[in-house]
Amino acid sequence: MRLIGMLDSPYVRRAAITLRLLGLPYALEQVSVFRTFEQFRAINPVVKAPSLVCDNDVVLMDSTLIIDYAEALAGRSLMPTDLAARQRALRIIGLALAACEKAVQHVYEHNLRPTEKVHQPWVERVDGQCASAFALLEAEMKAVPMPTTEQALDQAGLTAAVVWTFTQALLPGRVEPAAHPALAAFTAEVETFPAFRALPHA
Repeated sequence: MRLIGMLDSPYVRRAAITLRLLGLPYALEQVSVFRTFEQFRAINPVVKAPSLVCDNDVVLMDSTLIIDYAEALAGRSLMPTDLAARQRALRIIGLALAACEKAVQHVYEHNLRPTEKVHQPWVERVDGQCASAFALLEAEMKAVPMPTTEQALDQAGLTAAVVWTFTQALLPGRVEPAAHPALAAFTAEVETFPAFRALPHA
């Protein structure tokens, strides 16, 4: 299998780390949707990262769908089976991905749109949604045990950590670690795990 996309994308990194933790062999091809658009389009005309080229050449898109396929392929999941625990995990993943979506929109608004075209009311709305998602995520992470090994990490913790690292790298000072101590401490620990070190945000 081939995973296409850059590790500076939290969605690509989330999928890449999951594949590694599931023990699935794959090749990571760091092709950019911006700098190497035509190269990406030759692989997937939709040009969506991450894209997974399966062994039968079927191309899958979206990190959540790629992870679903990977777990079926591996025959195991990073999601808890207990219903209450699964509900908590889904709550955390939903908040993390919502925060990520709004952080990405902020980055795009300021990095891709000309300054005179930036629509401040939209930016304020997006930033408010991002702040709310991170505040709720912090409240949830206070109850999450700190994993001692990467084998103890589930998809909720993986996703939350990847999103926090991305946001701190791309929006420094906008989402303060001091206001999110549980999330910051959890991520600092998880980023020391071998899979995270092997696939760093770049």
